[in-house]
Amino acid sequence: MSLGRDDSSDSRSPSIKMELDVAFLRSIRGILKVGELVTAFVAMVCFATAAGSTYIAASCLELLITAALLVLYVLKLNKKFTFFFWPLIDVFNSVFAAIFMFIICVTAVSLHSAKGILGGGIVGLMATALWCGDAFLLFRRITFNQARTTSVQRK
Repeated sequence: MSLGRDDSSDSRSPSIKMELDVAFLRSIRGILKVGELVTAFVAMVCFATAAGSTYIAASCLELLITAALLVLYVLKLNKKFTFFFWPLIDVFNSVFAAIFMFIICVTAVSLHSAKGILGGGIVGLMATALWCGDAFLLFRRITFNQARTTSVQRK
């Protein structure tokens, strides 16, 4: 409570400004990330509703990693923490998530008849397709022979 004094003008307290990248959420990659997040959540809920499901941990792990990457991009933390090459980490995550969830979901669909496990397996296969698309788009954008700076257009 500030009682008539504006605390933001106090020069002793450092101001923390968080920029939100709303344009990322509107881009194709942002839409894919949100889709991955939603489908991983739905798969986790479907697996959780089935009694004795052993697939919850995998979908929960992928949900958390995808959510962390989405927060990283939306808060522009990838530009502040430059000691990692974030697009390459995102490609590896998307590829491993797609392979891992594909194996788990195919196993869930082929071996179980419980509706929750079948639903989670089918939704997990949709998430796998989204991770494959995300990995493809990111891999196309990464260039290994050029510097990370923007190039000057030729006249």
